[in-house]
Amino acid sequence: MPKHPAPSPTERSKRRPKILLVPVCLSMMVCGGCLVKKRPAAHFENLVLAHPVIPSATAENALSEAPDLGLEPAPMPVRLGLPRNPPARPKVAALPATEPATAGKPNEPTIVPELSTGELEAAKADAQASLDAAERNLAATRGKALNAAQADLASKIRGFMDAAREAMRNSDWQRATNMAKKAEVLSRELEEGL
Repeated sequence: MPKHPAPSPTERSKRRPKILLVPVCLSMMVCGGCLVKKRPAAHFENLVLAHPVIPSATAENALSEAPDLGLEPAPMPVRLGLPRNPPARPKVAALPATEPATAGKPNEPTIVPELSTGELEAAKADAQASLDAAERNLAATRGKALNAAQADLASKIRGFMDAAREAMRNSDWQRATNMAKKAEVLSRELEEGL
C-alpha cells in the first residue's frame, strides 16, 4: 500500500476550520430543535362553531315594557351661593372745581378734654409761642432758593400752622398746641438746613 505523504503545515491549517465547523453545526441543530420532534402549539381537533342564541318571541314582549321599580327622583340640591354676576360699576359724581375742598366737610362735633383754668392758659400760651416761633423761622427762609425737599418741608409747616389756627378757633387748645409744636420743630429743621 502506498503511503500517503504527511500533510504540510499549510494544509493542516486549512483543514482545522473545516473540522471545527462540523461540531458547531451539529450543536446548533440540536439546540435549535431540528433533531427533536416538537408538538404543534395550536390544537384544532376540538374546534366547534358557536351559534348565536336568539330570544324567543315571548321574551321580546316581556322586555318591551320597562318594569316599575318604584323609585322617586331626588329633589334638586339648594344653591348655596349667589349667581356669579360681575359687580355693578360704581357711579361717581364729579365734584365741582369751583368749590373749596373744606366747604364739603360736614361739621362734626369735636370732643375737647376739660382743662382747668391754669392748664387752659398754659396751653394757649404754648400754642401761640410755638406758632410765633414757626412763623419767624419760616419768614427767615423767604427770598432764599429752596430745593424740592426744603419746599416740601415748608409746605408741611404751613399745613401744621393752619391746623393749629383752626384748632384755636374751635377752642381745642390741646390739639392747637400739638400742631403748633410740630410746625415749630419742622421750621427749626428748615432754618438749620439753609
